Amino acid sequence: MALTLYPAIDLKDGQCVRLRRGVMHEATVYSSDPAGQARAWQAAGFAWLHVVDLDGAFAGKPVNGAAVAAILAAVTVPVQLGGGIRDMAGIEAWLAAGIRRVILGSAAVKHPALVRDACRAFPGRIVVGIDARDGAVATEGWAETSAIDARDLALSFEDAGVAAIVYTDIGRDGMLSGLNLAQTASLAETVTVPVIASGGVGSLQDLIELRQAAAGSRIEGVIVGRALYDGRISPVQALALLTD
Repeated sequence: MALTLYPAIDLKDGQCVRLRRGVMHEATVYSSDPAGQARAWQAAGFAWLHVVDLDGAFAGKPVNGAAVAAILAAVTVPVQLGGGIRDMAGIEAWLAAGIRRVILGSAAVKHPALVRDACRAFPGRIVVGIDARDGAVATEGWAETSAIDARDLALSFEDAGVAAIVYTDIGRDGMLSGLNLAQTASLAETVTVPVIASGGVGSLQDLIELRQAAAGSRIEGVIVGRALYDGRISPVQALALLTD
């Protein structure tokens, strides 16, 4: 079974960065040219790009719009975008601008009706982002932790028509310590919605283990950030492994 590998482009102050466990002041800058980075990932053979407006996630509104627009102008592969998108007007604007799928995270927790309305208006183009800290959902750029269980949130959108769920283990994100396969697989067994794994990929072995765990499950793909930027994972090897 082929899995989609989504290279992450996380935007902070107009630059491509990676955080550790979502802490903004621990950002490592990898490129000051997001559009150039997007072109590089496309040239490497990736079929999708995963873009997050980190500043927007904290601000509750888009902040790195110029960088996102530059990315869209630079590539032809589909782009999914999250971070600071909290209302229908924002969803409509980004989809009209060329974003293929919009990711709703904080909005999914605080305004679940928005997810359902958006799914009806834009079938196949709405993704729910579930960011969990010890199993509890975090919001507002991970600055707040709710009392909502990640699996309960996923189940609440089972019949909404979401295209996918991005499940991120915050404690592992950017740490290169491996995915939380147990929770990811458990979530994928609980829902019928495709699940995209995120948080902690640090080596090719992590992708091998993910592929094994994904066999026969709803796991559809994986987001990789720091390990690609650091060269710990070769795009050629990773794509060969996941698409074989």
